[in-house]
Amino acid sequence: MNKNIILSALLMLCVSAFAQKQYTLQSPDGKITVTVEAGEQLTYAVTHGNTCVLTPSAIGMRLSDGTTLGSKPVVKNAKTASVSQSVKTKLYKRAEIPDVYNELTLNLKGNYKVVFRAYDEGVAYRFETDFRKPIIIENETADFNFDADYHGIIPYVLRRAGQEGDLISQQFYNSFENTYTHTHLSQMDSEKLAFLPLLVELNDGKKAVITEADLEDFPGLYLYNPKGGNSLSAMHAGYPKMREQGGHNNLQWLVKERENYIAKVDGKRSFPWRCIVISENDKELADSDLVYLLGSPSRIADVDWIKPGKVAWDWWNAWNIYGVDFPAGINNDTYKYYIDFASQYGIEYVILDEGWAVNKKADLFQVVPEIDIQELVDYGRERNVGIVLWVGYAAIDNDMEHVCQHYADMGVKGFKVDFMDGDDQLIVDFYYRMAETAARHHLFIDFHGAYKPTGLHRTYPNVLNHEGVYGLEQAKWDNESDLVTNEVTIPFIRMVAGPMDYTQGAMRNANKGNFKAVYTEPMSQGTRCRQLAEYVIFESPFNMLCDSPSNYLKEDECTRFIANVPTVWDETIVLDGKVGEYLVIARRKDFRWYIGAITNWEERDLVIDLSVLPNFGAKSGHIFRDGANANRVAQDYVSETAQVMGNKVKVHLAKGGGAVMVF
Repeated sequence: MNKNIILSALLMLCVSAFAQKQYTLQSPDGKITVTVEAGEQLTYAVTHGNTCVLTPSAIGMRLSDGTTLGSKPVVKNAKTASVSQSVKTKLYKRAEIPDVYNELTLNLKGNYKVVFRAYDEGVAYRFETDFRKPIIIENETADFNFDADYHGIIPYVLRRAGQEGDLISQQFYNSFENTYTHTHLSQMDSEKLAFLPLLVELNDGKKAVITEADLEDFPGLYLYNPKGGNSLSAMHAGYPKMREQGGHNNLQWLVKERENYIAKVDGKRSFPWRCIVISENDKELADSDLVYLLGSPSRIADVDWIKPGKVAWDWWNAWNIYGVDFPAGINNDTYKYYIDFASQYGIEYVILDEGWAVNKKADLFQVVPEIDIQELVDYGRERNVGIVLWVGYAAIDNDMEHVCQHYADMGVKGFKVDFMDGDDQLIVDFYYRMAETAARHHLFIDFHGAYKPTGLHRTYPNVLNHEGVYGLEQAKWDNESDLVTNEVTIPFIRMVAGPMDYTQGAMRNANKGNFKAVYTEPMSQGTRCRQLAEYVIFESPFNMLCDSPSNYLKEDECTRFIANVPTVWDETIVLDGKVGEYLVIARRKDFRWYIGAITNWEERDLVIDLSVLPNFGAKSGHIFRDGANANRVAQDYVSETAQVMGNKVKVHLAKGGGAVMVF
């Protein structure tokens, strides 16, 4: 059969269910087409060129009064618009983002509308309602139907033992951390939820990453496959009916019973965007701006007080400093040592992680006697080092305003907020209350134990980072997981959603055969240069130095690089990459280009083309690259001049290796 006939047949399959009331929308470059059908059920389909992305997929919401948005829709009118503008940023991976899209708005009988957008990099839709009174949402229909049994790269929820409820509802209590399962859609475990973002491999080398944006006053979206076919369906945590304080050190809200609805909201509002990032080649995924663009604009008028940067972190290295004349641990002498180290290298912050407040009291005004926070703040201020405090979810939620006021007045710069471990409506609301309250007191936030970013870092730029990633902390206890492969996967999936608190920077490095999880003296998988390169590869405005200051002081050259590398950027260009294999990213700050490269457990020789970098004229720069014996001793590296030959530079990456260049 003629290839064009086959392609035509596939595209007809994508839209074959459409018979009448069709509306189409195309991306500005004409490659993406969204076809909306207002039939028995509101559905949409998506194609990218000759590739089917989605076959007709149902969308809708059911309200508690029996109203079903999207069922037998009656379109009163359809409006289209084209937008071409730019968004300026201060705390992002580029200083300015083109915001160019075409929009279709269907105004429907029953006081609601559905808005579709088509960007060159993907599509999104959202519901908007205009009811006079508050409404209760029983559930949402958000299907993603594919024309074949494609492979997915799936982040399953890790089910925790001892949870109440059925197998699905038990999974709503989770930290959004797991490695990826590569499987056919039809082979997905029907009893497991997948959190977002999630990747589906399409035909023609194209890929689709599904996620959500502008998640506010609504529960987060999970996907699962209950029928074993080529479709993914939405699932949300029920609204908490009864919850009690407990969990880790009494710092969490544990849901004991849920309502039979997912949200109760104002009747006049916009709902979260459901979005699909579509790539022609893998590297495009690592450079997506879609979630940021779909986030609500900043609600902070003045952001100049928000200072991104790096932070010396205590918990991962278990306070293991040495060569001192005092006992290391959670005490002021230890933290003054961290502050002195940070000051010596120009590191902006030191964090006091768990342990500074009295254990199991969930009271942030009860500080252990070994710690004097005001003394540490004053000591740090004299040395240009800010203090950041780790806090548990329930502890700060119980007295948020007073806690923020008290520690802001003391001079603390921000909070690392941990152990939310869920995304039902009450938890999502907490993120916004926390961000707004902190902003009023000029405090920044790093959300840990957190769901993925959904654009909150645009709405409240004082939210510098999110965890929601299977990060380097896992190396303290996980002997089984392949963190190297994970690290060349997450930039194409998790990082599509936004910044991530991966917590790199290990000075103890191990190859595949030598790695061992050691809780109190942890190491990383892969080479030393890999750890350096991840400060360029990973998007992270508030970036940890995970290892002990004593170890960094023995590795002066590496430490100086980490201390000096920026955390926000003027320009980002992804040069090359393939999901699960390797990645090369160039980022510019002022007049310097930083180029990071990492690989999986395969050795790799790369020729990096610098001609695509605007106004690049350097003939040489500095490179940290894997040493000749890095496959044997992961800490082996070379620091030398990198020569540019005809706008190209060559680099060899060891197994689990990396390289970083500065021009």
